[in-house]
Amino acid sequence: MTTQPSADQAPPTGCPAHEGRIPLYGQEFAADPAATYRALRSHGPIAPVELAPGVPANLIVSYDAALDVLRNPSTFPRDPRRWQATMPADCPVLPMMMYRPNCLFTDGPVHARYRSVVTDSLARVDQNALRENVERTAERLIRSFGKEGQVDLLAEYALMVPLQMFQYLYGCPPELGERLVAGMIGIFDMIEPEKANEQLTQSMIELITLKRASPGQDMPSWMMAHPANLTDEELIHQLVLLMGAGTEPEKNLIANGVRLLLADERFAGDLSGGSMPVEEALDEVLWTDPPMANYSATYPVQDMDFAGVRLPADTPLVLSFAAANTDPALTTGQRSGNRAHLAWSAGVHTCPAQQHARLIASVAIEKLLDTLPDMRLSVPVDQLTWRPGPFHRALTALPVRFTPVAVPVPLDESPGGSRWNVPRSQSQSTHPDTTSTPREPSSPSSGKRRWLSSLARWWRGR
Repeated sequence: MTTQPSADQAPPTGCPAHEGRIPLYGQEFAADPAATYRALRSHGPIAPVELAPGVPANLIVSYDAALDVLRNPSTFPRDPRRWQATMPADCPVLPMMMYRPNCLFTDGPVHARYRSVVTDSLARVDQNALRENVERTAERLIRSFGKEGQVDLLAEYALMVPLQMFQYLYGCPPELGERLVAGMIGIFDMIEPEKANEQLTQSMIELITLKRASPGQDMPSWMMAHPANLTDEELIHQLVLLMGAGTEPEKNLIANGVRLLLADERFAGDLSGGSMPVEEALDEVLWTDPPMANYSATYPVQDMDFAGVRLPADTPLVLSFAAANTDPALTTGQRSGNRAHLAWSAGVHTCPAQQHARLIASVAIEKLLDTLPDMRLSVPVDQLTWRPGPFHRALTALPVRFTPVAVPVPLDESPGGSRWNVPRSQSQSTHPDTTSTPREPSSPSSGKRRWLSSLARWWRGR
């Protein structure tokens, strides 16, 4: 008689099969993660996996178990340092999971202090003006490729919208903003992760130095002025966290939403009929294909029993938001308008920027569909490919075709756009302070050329 290995069994050295640990990396997992989650559920609420070769972890695939963990941070702490000490420096998942002094990897009063800086600064972003800036950015990007009749929406739109939004939000020069995002993507893709982590950190140091010398109406400056008095190191790590959550996952949310709208018969009937199909598509994506599929690891401080499984101390217990959201034990099949999914996490670690992220994605998609109403995929949906990696749910490309269109330049468009970061009443009654308004790229096409050049390997889909 054979038995399934329990989740606390470590893989024997040199065994290729790793005693039943299912890998969350490679093309097989990327192509059909749902099949992997179905196989993992045979183990129960928690299953043994590998995040990278030789990196064992336990994955929560049950909605109820995931909620229990998220709502009990004292039992399931986020500090990875004891696990981290056992990992080699070149471990490919280390840059995504290593300790940083930010509100993702801390608990208790330290977490509360960091989170207050983030939430208070986010609260100063005016939502109406942010919407206006997303619309203007979307129009400029569509104008740059609209006459071509075809485009890779992932590279030239879904990526560029959040990139340019962070240039606004961070008051960041374009070239520096591109280096920041390039470093973040290198970490997500596990391509030379040590080099990517170094590039990201160095770029953040440059941004902090810039803002110390010349503060403005932007997130880094507001965080510097917060009563919590963050050190430069603490400030860098809150900014890295915000950028990591707001660029790569946001790009995937936009791209996955467009893919669903173009390919799924439930949504593809009338794309120009208003915003409801877009909101429904985003709900569906956040339930079934969340941009961050597996993340938010916790690390038991001692061996413990949970959900019928023996969990060893200091072994990562990773939350599968994708598997939990699609747990067959959930009784409701209604997803439209249902925000009970875990794509934004839950409990004290709930994403503080979810309102901003959803606004950016919905406006970006709406503007695209309004301007290119006959847009369609250039290849059958089953020929789209997905990037490998344990954490994200990300396409390699999203090629589309449409009737060529010339998008006119608005008469009131000017460099810098609207004042996103002051109350609307002030932006209507005062003149812009050009010394503190965040800069944007001098030309969308030149920005894309630099970006595409620096990430050529990624655009080819590896």
